[in-house]
Amino acid sequence: MTYVILDLEWNSAYSKKQNRYINEIFEFGAVKVDERMQLLDTFSVYIRPTVGKQINPFVKKLTSVSFETLKEAEDDFFSAMKKFSSFLGDSVLMTWSNSDLLALLDNQAYFTGGSHLPFLKKYCNLQSYCEHRLGVGSASRQLGLSTCAELMSISVDNMELHRASDDAYLSYLCLKKIFKKSLLDEFIEDAECEEFYHKLTFKSKNITDLKSPLVDRSQMFFDCPECGVRCIQKTKWNVKSRSFKAYFMCPECKKEFTGQVSVKQKYEGIVFTKKLREKVQNPEDNNAEVTSDTEAKP
Repeated sequence: MTYVILDLEWNSAYSKKQNRYINEIFEFGAVKVDERMQLLDTFSVYIRPTVGKQINPFVKKLTSVSFETLKEAEDDFFSAMKKFSSFLGDSVLMTWSNSDLLALLDNQAYFTGGSHLPFLKKYCNLQSYCEHRLGVGSASRQLGLSTCAELMSISVDNMELHRASDDAYLSYLCLKKIFKKSLLDEFIEDAECEEFYHKLTFKSKNITDLKSPLVDRSQMFFDCPECGVRCIQKTKWNVKSRSFKAYFMCPECKKEFTGQVSVKQKYEGIVFTKKLREKVQNPEDNNAEVTSDTEAKP
C-alpha cells in the first residue's frame, strides 16, 4: 500500500457565472510514500486561474505567489487533475483536515459539474490521526500542522510554509514520526460510497435555541473543580457567542462560577462542549478555567 499526502493552495474568487465565491485552487503539492514511510515520489503543479482576476492580498502575502506567475502556468484545472489522478493511482489519499478535500470537491463541481472525485478510492484525514496519536485536539480546537510539527520537535526552518509542496512534506514528516499501520488503518475511509460524501459535505452548526429537541438539558450541569460537588445553577441560561451561559455556585465551598455550554450538531451527532470559569473578585486575578467535552447523539 502507498499513501499520497496532498496539500492545496487556493484563492477566494468571485464567479459572475454562478453568482458566488469559489476557493479556486492554484497550486497542488503532494508526496507519495510507502508502508515503511519511505519517500517514493513528489508532485507539484501551478494552475492557471480562470475565475479570479487577481490574488487576494492576504493569500498573496501568505503564499508569496503572484497572479503574474499563475497566469503563465501551463496547466488549467482539468489538466492538473488528470496529472494528479495519474500520480495518485491506487494510493490512499491524505490531507491535513478535510478543508483541502472540500476545496477540491468544490472546484470539481464548478468546473465539471461532478459531485464526486472519480479517482478517489480511499481517504484519510491526517489531522484526525495525529490528534488521536498525540492525545490533543477537541471538538472546539483542532490541531494545526505547524503546531503538530512543534509538538514533535520537527524543524520548519528551511521550509516555506503555506506552500503546497512544503506543507505536504511537513505533513509527511509528522506522519512518519508517529506512523503505526494498524492504528492508521482505523482512520482510512472508503471514499467510493455515498455516505462518505454525505459526511464530508455535512455542515456542522451551533444550536442556540434552548427549546430545541437536540439540546439535552441533562448534559448542562457542572461539578465544582475543587470539591467535586454538583454546582447549583443561580441564573437562567442566556445565549451569547453561539453558546449558553449561566452562573453557578458550589454549595460546599461557596465559590461562584460562570458556566458555558456550546451545543453543536455534527454528522456524528450532538457534541456538548462545557467550560467552567471561576468568578473572582479581584479583576487582576487570572480566571481559572476547566473544560470538558461530552458527546451525545440525539
